[in-house]
Amino acid sequence: MIVSFGHVLGLAGILFFMGLFCTVARRNLIMILMGVEIMLNAASIVFVGAALRWQTMEGHVFILFLLAVAAAEVSVGLALIIYVYRQKGSVDPGAYNELK
Repeated sequence: MIVSFGHVLGLAGILFFMGLFCTVARRNLIMILMGVEIMLNAASIVFVGAALRWQTMEGHVFILFLLAVAAAEVSVGLALIIYVYRQKGSVDPGAYNELK
């Protein structure tokens, strides 16, 4: 492996915390959705790095399922955001408090 496993974990950790910060700190539903996707990509990097470290294919197979779930999540999430935007006229998550 050209890149050490520690560097792969470091990169994935940095990406995960960037996605976590984007999810927690932003006041925009689209940015929150992007933060969740960045965290999923960090998990994908860890799975690929572990699969390369131990020379197995299970990590790569799991990534295919993870990418399919992420694509479905993005499509449903964006459809919900567009629907809610048309109802309220805002993408601020503080404006949606009907379920309280």
